[in-house]
Amino acid sequence: MTRIPAVYPELLKMTEEVGFTMPSDVSIGNLLQTLIVSKPNGTFLELGTGTGLSLAWMLEGMQLESEVISLDNDERLIQLVENAFEGESKLKLLCVDGGEWISEYKGEGFDLIFADTWAGKYTHLEKTLSMVKSGGYYIIDDMNPQPNWPDGHEEKAKQLVETLENREDFVITKLDWSTGIIIAVKKSNYGK
Repeated sequence: MTRIPAVYPELLKMTEEVGFTMPSDVSIGNLLQTLIVSKPNGTFLELGTGTGLSLAWMLEGMQLESEVISLDNDERLIQLVENAFEGESKLKLLCVDGGEWISEYKGEGFDLIFADTWAGKYTHLEKTLSMVKSGGYYIIDDMNPQPNWPDGHEEKAKQLVETLENREDFVITKLDWSTGIIIAVKKSNYGK
């Protein structure tokens, strides 16, 4: 049985109240939690905090001295999520432009990156993939056609899948499950 994070119902209610229309579903959250459990003392990155639904699952899976950075460019959402996770010492929330942050990042790599926004997925892909540690995960969702996709987005999604399929430094699995998920793992001879 899947255990829902304690803060999840509050975040779901907040998501509805603010009219946020791009929330991640329970399936991706549960997957993220499962993958994160495999990385004790891990460092994790979420690109696109949204209303914190996926973040709740990520935190639920974190063990020992793990840390997560989650960023979004919507100050209102960051403030709401910050309030919901008040006192969570393993979390660093940033209100920044994702593309700028990725471009300027010079720290250690991450054990898992969940790219749930344009930056790190449709832009800044090379730099983002370089930030995945050897044996680390790069996860994206919403790869199956979505009702809120703008015109022309389906072609962008196909190009992204093709780009990932042609990389030699990652092994990928495409799942026609949930909203369409890709799990990519960096090969050990390409890592940081």
